[in-house]
Amino acid sequence: MNSKLSHQLVTGFTVLYFINGGVELVGEYFRILPVIYVSKPLIPLILLGMYFWISKQKSFVFLGIMVFSALTNLLFIPNTVESLFYGIICFTIHRLFLLYFILNHVKIKYWLAFMLATLPLAFIFFYLFAANDVPDNAVAMVFFHNIIAAVFGGIAISVYVMDDNQVHSLLLISILLFLGLQLVIYIEKYYLAEVHSQIMRPLAMLLNVLGFYAFYRFALAAESPNFNRSTFRS
Repeated sequence: MNSKLSHQLVTGFTVLYFINGGVELVGEYFRILPVIYVSKPLIPLILLGMYFWISKQKSFVFLGIMVFSALTNLLFIPNTVESLFYGIICFTIHRLFLLYFILNHVKIKYWLAFMLATLPLAFIFFYLFAANDVPDNAVAMVFFHNIIAAVFGGIAISVYVMDDNQVHSLLLISILLFLGLQLVIYIEKYYLAEVHSQIMRPLAMLLNVLGFYAFYRFALAAESPNFNRSTFRS
């Protein structure tokens, strides 16, 4: 297949991705469950197809990230204890895959910068954690995800500050969007009444759609032979 046709297909699927994201936002706002069940898991799956079409490396870690994201999106739709439990497990595996992928492409060398970037984020998330009544059976999991979120932010901010390039810029954008998503979820769950949370759900999905697209672009850029990772090895 020639490069022009390949480029047109990628452009078409990119448009499809954002159209699907728009449909998901409408579905979340009006709580149209059949629309949500279709559009929500398609967010990572469309990106997965685009990645395997373009990428020369075709990382199976990226596959794990997107598959467990799709499962998480599906399991978080029903409002049942069982689905939430399995959804948290899938989300945890998704985050571990995500952390492994990032560390495999961006090596931390400037540990002081990493710590200085991580600590303020850890303080924010643990303040939110301490200021709210988290169920006893969810304390350990919420604690773990707060640590992971702070580490994500610390990595992205520190490598961007120490060496601003396209790869690190895309990583920073995606991680900031993911952290914004986590913050919105905290605000919706603990600080807003149900009537106001109707606005927060579409906002959360908007951050999710943009964050995953930025991460997909980061993955492709990090795999480029023009990106030299060796300068970040300790």
